[in-house]
Amino acid sequence: MAEAETTDRTPTPKASGTFGLSQATALILGSIIGVGIFNLPYSLASFGPISIVAMAVTTVGALALALMFAALSRRLPADGGPYAYARAAFGNGVGFANAWSYWITAWAGNAAIVTGWVYYVEHFVNKDGVVVWSILIALVGLWVPAAVNLSGVKNIGAVQVWTTVIKFIPLAIMSTVGLFLVSTDNFQPWNVSGQSNLQAIAGAMAICLFSYLGVETAAVAAAKVRDPERNIPRATVFGTLASAVVYLLSLTAVFGTVPSTVLGEEANKASYSVAANAMAGGGTWAGDLVALAVIVSGFGALNGWTMICAEMPLAAARDGLFPESFGKISGRGVPAIGIIASTVLASLAMVISFMGASGATVFNTLVLMTGITAAIPYGFSALAQIRWRWRDNRPVHTPRLARDLTVAVLSLIFSVLFIWYSRNTGETAWYLVWGPFLMAAAAFLLGIPVYLRMRNRMTSPGPVPPYH
Repeated sequence: MAEAETTDRTPTPKASGTFGLSQATALILGSIIGVGIFNLPYSLASFGPISIVAMAVTTVGALALALMFAALSRRLPADGGPYAYARAAFGNGVGFANAWSYWITAWAGNAAIVTGWVYYVEHFVNKDGVVVWSILIALVGLWVPAAVNLSGVKNIGAVQVWTTVIKFIPLAIMSTVGLFLVSTDNFQPWNVSGQSNLQAIAGAMAICLFSYLGVETAAVAAAKVRDPERNIPRATVFGTLASAVVYLLSLTAVFGTVPSTVLGEEANKASYSVAANAMAGGGTWAGDLVALAVIVSGFGALNGWTMICAEMPLAAARDGLFPESFGKISGRGVPAIGIIASTVLASLAMVISFMGASGATVFNTLVLMTGITAAIPYGFSALAQIRWRWRDNRPVHTPRLARDLTVAVLSLIFSVLFIWYSRNTGETAWYLVWGPFLMAAAAFLLGIPVYLRMRNRMTSPGPVPPYH
């Protein structure tokens, strides 16, 4: 563990508003349930209904991560979440790498969310998918939530609660009514990928992970959560469990009502709208209502993730790892520089992806890139938990050691697997297959000059609180 020196640190300014349990849970739900799940059937169509198994296995990993972050946040309710754990356990060098990696996840994730969000907006406008108009729609989707974030914490919380309520409506319908309309014939063929069942499940899991990004967001925004030692763990577990239930049931309903060959068509990118129309027996009214709900859902996810985009640099800047400008709080009580810089980078990533490919490739490449960069801080958080809990148990036997170590080891295994399988396996050109890794590597390279500039200004990590 890094030396536990006490250093002078600038006191954390109090946010202009704080999140209670309901707002923290809404942040988790709003961050997890964005547009990822609503675009998954289109992205997973090349694997077939076997993707449901992949989602079930991914759910096990997500719940392990949720339990791990719940335990870590009770011990170290520090702003920055995964970054704070890695830094406290392994020092500033690893801390910076994790902060930078998670920051990439946040803004690149917004690029992926807005790309999927455009699919549902284009259910009503730009139905021909003209790229220039798609880009302009996406820019609106990125910058309106940024404006909400710049207006203050109170507005961020209000948007999260209401958009979370609205986004549950189509998922609840799919998870209940939709199951009665499932036809077992649509589950055949079970695996259409041309790969073995194990390979298909692994490849689909890497895409499914994107739908669970956000299990850690309450921990990342710890400074904005009231009574963090109590509310962060509860919000993390409640939010992840609720998401898991509607994910598994609704995905089963979609694959059970619409054949994979239909879900994979370019014209059917708005998968849940297609399934809703099929469940309604024809027409477009049901699909239109679902599309509207998904548009609201995506807006809520972009709103929450835009806040998270700025929270990680804010925490790192206060520790001297990021430039000071990221640590400045505006008159509205928000880190404005982080919000603006993250939205600019998300806009660039979105434009580059749209110009380089089309269809599911754009969404999948960004999704897999964020899976890589998220799995790194997830994995280091697991290593921190393993290290601390093993050390805790040496002087005196502590309760729940086996549970905590099992959860941490599972989280570590899933993190490694998510990185390993984050390739565009459905593509033939090497640069598309390895596109997620190439984009992640390029984003990491941008961090080298920042690290070299800041390495002599970094404060030492504080002591790790005892286990309780």
